[in-house]
Amino acid sequence: MTILVLTLVGGDRAGLVAAVADVVDRHGGNWENSQLAELSGVFAGVVEVSVAPARADELRESLSVLDGLLSVTVSTGSEPSPEDATMRQLALQVIGNDHPGIVREMTTVLRSHDISIDRMTTETREAAMYGGRLFEATVKARIPASVDLASLTQELERLATEIQVDVTFEP
Repeated sequence: MTILVLTLVGGDRAGLVAAVADVVDRHGGNWENSQLAELSGVFAGVVEVSVAPARADELRESLSVLDGLLSVTVSTGSEPSPEDATMRQLALQVIGNDHPGIVREMTTVLRSHDISIDRMTTETREAAMYGGRLFEATVKARIPASVDLASLTQELERLATEIQVDVTFEP
């Protein structure tokens, strides 16, 4: 099977997911994994679809009919690399008073260690008890075998103190 990764963006309204699912189904595709969200009135998502190689181009072309409803970009997925088998998993939670730069600072440390983020979710919300907005992030990432985990942990904890957030490492 060919793996296609669809990125979807458009004004939020009812029926967007169904419209994409209909096109995928009409071309014999299988909806595998997805992350979909409404953010500030905009619908955005990433969908992994598998389809028979002979029908992949046909599916790509048919997704263009959603133009006007959604902007759809189609990329071809790839098989995991042999290096992926040697990677360790990292999961961490970040929480603190919201202020500019938290994501930039945290991801700069991860990038400096060649750590690849597999999944990251962030949210800000009112925190009446704290008198402002609260920022929360959950990160799932892959760490190369060559990275010293103790050193990474120490660096992230130092940064957390500097930018005044709490970082919790999950097993």
